[in-house]
Amino acid sequence: MSEVQSIIIAEDVHKWYGKFHVLQGVSLTVNRGEVVVLMGPSGSGKSTFIRTFNALEEYQQGKIEIDGIILSHDLRNIETIRKEVGMVFQQFNLFPHLTVLQNITLAPIWVRRSPKAKAEELAMQLLERVGILEQAQKYPGQLSGGQQQRVAIARALAMQPKIMLFDEPTSALDPEMVREVLDVMRNLARDGMTMVVVTHEVGFAREVADRVILMDSGSLVESATPDAFFSNPKEERTRKFLSQIL
Repeated sequence: MSEVQSIIIAEDVHKWYGKFHVLQGVSLTVNRGEVVVLMGPSGSGKSTFIRTFNALEEYQQGKIEIDGIILSHDLRNIETIRKEVGMVFQQFNLFPHLTVLQNITLAPIWVRRSPKAKAEELAMQLLERVGILEQAQKYPGQLSGGQQQRVAIARALAMQPKIMLFDEPTSALDPEMVREVLDVMRNLARDGMTMVVVTHEVGFAREVADRVILMDSGSLVESATPDAFFSNPKEERTRKFLSQIL
């Protein structure tokens, strides 16, 4: 039964940048509908690790399986996996010359071969879901950072992924804009989306995560429920990290 539930399986994943061993045998299993938050100091390998899940970063050793598909050098596998895995970055990466609506419909039309009218209908539903329906015809430069990040989330959701990856989605935002993005992510979690989130937002992790994981120096240090992680961490390294951010 557990095999059926697992949608991400990473086993003994290693990655080097030249001589720098950035991922040192990392293993993680994420179940369907689970929200996993990765925390850790800068340079600990968090972003690199989640980027291996959709082949934005290659790994040199180990195994990664996404919804039953082995992530290998086979381009067909990579293409299939990328259709199922949405990703939201620190920077919004929106096309400045396209409207919000065009940004969201581009991939469904070109990658999923969705009819334009159907793609636009879904895009408008998603814009309503993230609370910025009225911005559909504007260009990214006319929006606040928080609004742009919500467009980026809607764009990822337009591919109707099974998994959403978030790489520090609020770190480039002004503090007052952070909440509006986290609210969208909370709603996604409530709707049962499988999510792996790299963030330092402790409140979000406490409230939404099923598991919180500390990474340091390319390894997983501790994995626990939010209560146990923040209130009673087992590892000294976790206690030291928390003392610096709480």
